[in-house]
Amino acid sequence: MTGAKRKKKSALWGKMHTPHCEDIKQWCKRRLPILEWAPQYNLRENLLPDIVSGVMLAVQQVTQGLSFAILSSVHPVFGLYGSLFPAIIYAVFGMGRHVATGTFALTSLISANAVERLVPQSSRNLTTESNSSVLGLSDFELQRIGVAAAVSFLGGVIQMVMFVLQLGSATFLLTEPVISAMTTGAATHVVTSQVKYLLGIKMPYISGPLGFFYIYAYVFENIKSVRLEALLLSLLSIVVLVLVKELNEQFKRKIKVVLPVDLVLIIAASFACYCTNMESTYGLEVVGHIPNGIPPPRAPPMNVLSAVLTEAFGVALVGYVASLALAQGSAKKFKYSVDDNQEFLAHGLSNVIPSFFFCIPSAAAMGRTAGLYSTGAKTQVACLISCIFVLIVIYAIGPLLYWLPMCVLASIIVVGLKGMLIQFRDLKKYWNVDKIDWGIWISTYIFTICFAANVGLLFGVVCTIAIVLGRFPRARTLSVTNMKEMEFKVKTEMHDETLQQIKIISVNNPLVFLNAKKFNADLMKIVLKEKDSSQTLDDVSKCEQNTLLNSLSNGNCNEEASQPCPGERCSLVLDCNGLTFFDYTGVSTLVELYLDCKSRSVDVYLANCTASLIKAMAYCGDLDTEKPIFFDSVSAAVSAVQSNKNLSKVSDHSEV
Repeated sequence: MTGAKRKKKSALWGKMHTPHCEDIKQWCKRRLPILEWAPQYNLRENLLPDIVSGVMLAVQQVTQGLSFAILSSVHPVFGLYGSLFPAIIYAVFGMGRHVATGTFALTSLISANAVERLVPQSSRNLTTESNSSVLGLSDFELQRIGVAAAVSFLGGVIQMVMFVLQLGSATFLLTEPVISAMTTGAATHVVTSQVKYLLGIKMPYISGPLGFFYIYAYVFENIKSVRLEALLLSLLSIVVLVLVKELNEQFKRKIKVVLPVDLVLIIAASFACYCTNMESTYGLEVVGHIPNGIPPPRAPPMNVLSAVLTEAFGVALVGYVASLALAQGSAKKFKYSVDDNQEFLAHGLSNVIPSFFFCIPSAAAMGRTAGLYSTGAKTQVACLISCIFVLIVIYAIGPLLYWLPMCVLASIIVVGLKGMLIQFRDLKKYWNVDKIDWGIWISTYIFTICFAANVGLLFGVVCTIAIVLGRFPRARTLSVTNMKEMEFKVKTEMHDETLQQIKIISVNNPLVFLNAKKFNADLMKIVLKEKDSSQTLDDVSKCEQNTLLNSLSNGNCNEEASQPCPGERCSLVLDCNGLTFFDYTGVSTLVELYLDCKSRSVDVYLANCTASLIKAMAYCGDLDTEKPIFFDSVSAAVSAVQSNKNLSKVSDHSEV
């Protein structure tokens, strides 16, 4: 008897732990998203837009690769490698179909701190001047890229550890005001680092706390050293770039292919510099020799990993936060989902593997992603096509960029950061929605300016949590009101068959970034359940269960196909009497929920709203102005539902 039980238990254990083919297939699709969308790729509809977008993206990848390599204090050719390998790896492992990964200004600026600290410019004279066997570059240049590659490697390892620990679920702590302030402050740092090239002056590398102010102090002390030729060429380049890009944006619907002004400017500036010999005549600094080809892989120097730990954490956090915001934005825009943990894996591998190919730290960039939007890219095929053209530049066109002036490259960097710099306009939005978020934005920006991007990010997160926890009472957030409780209030105003089409939900707690995502997920589950249900009112009331929202949990909202509501439109009444306070994330969630329900043929009405909530929602999103959605009480909202139904019935009858 014992032996039989043991065999039975062994058989059950083996059945439980034997992986099924379908499970392995699903796991592969989850970890290799390219297996999900590649088999469904429509060549006829998607290939041409992806080719056009890939060509335009390649221009941005090359120009930004050169620029951000110099920003990272390494030879420009390594920026071309950083525009190639990370893009290929992210296309395989990443879930953002419209995200362009490659060199990134913020991660380059962070890695430059490690490069300048461990291999300063003063050590050039101490190294041998003989060229090494790697592309004919000096030992000094190889030491510098070794440090940058070590930062990339360790930063990628940190991101992969975060993936293993499933820390993607903690990304709800990164609120939009904090991310906006951090990226704006970091962009300001990048612009400041390019001042020496824009003005054509020689200056030592300055970093550390308050380094931002020391740079401008040095510039004003040496204002007489400014080269007028570099300044005029910089101003001309910036004006041309801004003007043409604005025209491209204005007429993008009328023209199929936008003008690649970055490429045109690089060609024109290089040709003019070559013909006039600006390097010798005016003393303009140029890019210099760019070798052909890709060297064989080499492991980053492991002996410097402990010395670059701080920069590696900065690269891991700042790069991931900026990239995830772009991935989530594209997913929201084009209606697909992004797994926060999978993005940790994708960006971790995009930093670890390229570090063996002399690459600087990588991340997704706002300018390149916006370029994919404007050119109509469909999938990551556009990024893979851009890699083909980057390869052509590496093996054939690179040496022709010798005469490219550094001030022109700096101008391209500054204009490319326009999307981050104009986030100053968000201050008006935060002031109108939640003044505490406005204060968090200002303080996070100041900390980023005074110290560094990673310090500003950490301060913003801690400050946001501390403020919200100080205001957050312990209570449930979401509950479904029993329909029978409301029946006696509205029975005289509507028929029984209409009663089951209304769902009344009470919001009994503040709505902030800590619970906004879970609130949206739970509410959509209720809406979808009500729409899909075809039971009678009695059956519905029996199966209804209160859905509680844990104020400190962060649920995931899975996409579900929405079916049209049979018969009459469903209605949702939100009783906001218990919504004592909110922040920008909470208001954005409410607006997003309203628009989502509207697209699913569900009418949303809000009752007992404060004047500040009404003002914030009206400012934060484009709400339906044809009919009122804000009411003084739940009964008034229910009466409005019935009146709208009666009007629709009269309209249908008149049409018949």
